[in-house]
Amino acid sequence: MILRLLCLCFAIAVSALPVAALGDEVPLWLQQAAARKVPVYDKKVSTVVLVDESTMTVGEDGRVITVSCYAVRILNQDGRRNAAAFVGYETDRGKVREFRAWLVRPGGSTKTYGKDHIIDEADINDVYEESRSKKITARDDAEPGSVFGYQVTAEVRPFFNQTMWFFQDTVPVLSSKLTLELPAGWRASGITFNHTKIDPVVNGSSYTWELRDIPPIEPEPASPSMFSLVARLAVNYSPTEGIRAPESQAFDSWTEVSRWYTALSDIQATPNDQIAAKAKELTAGARNELERIRAIGRFVQNLQYISIQIGVGRWRPHAAADVLAKSYGDCKDKANLMRSMLKVVGIDAFPVLIFSGDPNFVEDTWPSPRQFNHCIIAIRLREEIAAGSILNHPSLGRLLIFDATDDNTSVGDLPGHEQGSLALIAAGDGGGLARMPSTDPEANRMEREAEVQLSEDGSIAATVRERSRGQAAAGERRAFRALSNVHYKEMIERWVARGAPAAKVMKIEPADDVTSARFGLDVDFTASQYGQIMQNRLLVFNPAIVSRRESLLLTEGKREHPIVLDSHAFTEVVRVKLPAGFDVDEMPDAVKLNAPFGSYKTSYEVKNGELVFTRALTQRATTIPAAQYQLVRSFFERIRTAEQAPVVLARK
Repeated sequence: MILRLLCLCFAIAVSALPVAALGDEVPLWLQQAAARKVPVYDKKVSTVVLVDESTMTVGEDGRVITVSCYAVRILNQDGRRNAAAFVGYETDRGKVREFRAWLVRPGGSTKTYGKDHIIDEADINDVYEESRSKKITARDDAEPGSVFGYQVTAEVRPFFNQTMWFFQDTVPVLSSKLTLELPAGWRASGITFNHTKIDPVVNGSSYTWELRDIPPIEPEPASPSMFSLVARLAVNYSPTEGIRAPESQAFDSWTEVSRWYTALSDIQATPNDQIAAKAKELTAGARNELERIRAIGRFVQNLQYISIQIGVGRWRPHAAADVLAKSYGDCKDKANLMRSMLKVVGIDAFPVLIFSGDPNFVEDTWPSPRQFNHCIIAIRLREEIAAGSILNHPSLGRLLIFDATDDNTSVGDLPGHEQGSLALIAAGDGGGLARMPSTDPEANRMEREAEVQLSEDGSIAATVRERSRGQAAAGERRAFRALSNVHYKEMIERWVARGAPAAKVMKIEPADDVTSARFGLDVDFTASQYGQIMQNRLLVFNPAIVSRRESLLLTEGKREHPIVLDSHAFTEVVRVKLPAGFDVDEMPDAVKLNAPFGSYKTSYEVKNGELVFTRALTQRATTIPAAQYQLVRSFFERIRTAEQAPVVLARK
């Protein structure tokens, strides 16, 4: 499916192609799709999916053969990038039997893409080459009005008798359909998410779920991920009683999923002499349990990272001994190695399967490993440790949740996109689905102080000092590490210039402290004509000289999707040394806002020739229904107004 964010503005029309003009090489289903008349869409909608259909045929041995047909019409130049086909497969449990694609041009001429056009390659950074993909692209050939389609036949021996179907991505879809063909005596059931229940059409042992004429999804700021907005289907299928079950399985409870993954992963966490030696070396100077966890956690985080994807056929972690020896691994490999090393120093830990990227993705009504794409770790604590990422589990006790892959987040913290998620703690009969901890705003605070010298000509010289912790520090650290020194400097200069145009930055001094989950930044700069001289007697300036970094732009009058807010806090104290010969003539009124999701306040004070401006924002992690959009919009609009309010000085 096509991962694109599209908006609606005004409509364009696309004419249909005559079926007869398409030639015999193009399959009938694609000829019919290309001949379909499509609705009028906004000009920013670059693609419409004409057909997205898969038929899964399940053998009595559990083997699945899937035939998928997919076609899109390219509506504008941006849509050309969607004239591409990708099919993934696992080398140990599946193969692609047939893969072909076609391009139908607006005039009716066609181009066929066969074996010579297929690129077969390992997934990026997958050194084990277990997960591969075949690709065909027609991006250079496609033009607006073209129809690109492909058909693929794939075979797989799945681990589970379960599947999931997304009816769309963000683009409009005319027809989206999943058909499940089962052996005699088998049955299937489906659960619908993000949509009213979709009942299948059942014909003997064939089940078909379908949606038609699905509109595009318009992106909105601070909206849930597309995974939580698009209709999707979860399907279980299995033989009825008395029929021999195949190797693959379905799950009736989350405890069953816990037992399954525990058996799959525990044997891979067995420490050897090298692991024992390394764990003891790392923790030799540790004075307590938290320091032992930190030492091992930082070591594992610093190993080369391969991939977070753990799709079908890639559930078992590699042996911890191999991961240590090779110094690389994916998320489940890192979690597994960390478990093994902690075991050496007497600390129990469990793998945690989680969905990375959307805390609301996992549904407790469908016990299935297919709902996860990432692996982290739960560490059982014996000592009293205070940290934001501690979970009090009813049977496993106090657990420290940690992501051994995200090297920007320290032990005791958890990446924001994982906080509050439902995740599977794999601890045999004692494991199951659990809600991950969420840190409060104070744990994710940025504190800023600014010392500003304002001259009578309106120029300023300023020193800004920032100190961040928790996920606020992780965000700063992520930007600092991702950029070269030159690009990081440019980013800071752009940030300063947004508040103080024509600013000249003299010093940028970052200070990263991963162990204590803190990040510091000191910046010195000057800016001429920051304040405006009016009538040669008034000097007007904005004391909020630099922005808060994060901002939420809610400007539209209406809202379709819920608003997702994260947890953070911000405080700032700005001290402006006033120029000689000027007094404060006008100051904005102090602001105090309170809402169920946060609070904000400002204050102004003149003391000893200085104007002291303070502002503070506390925002709690929550998802707010679209029906309450006006409340949220008004809250942040009032913040923007307060932060743009000027101070007026007058000559004595």
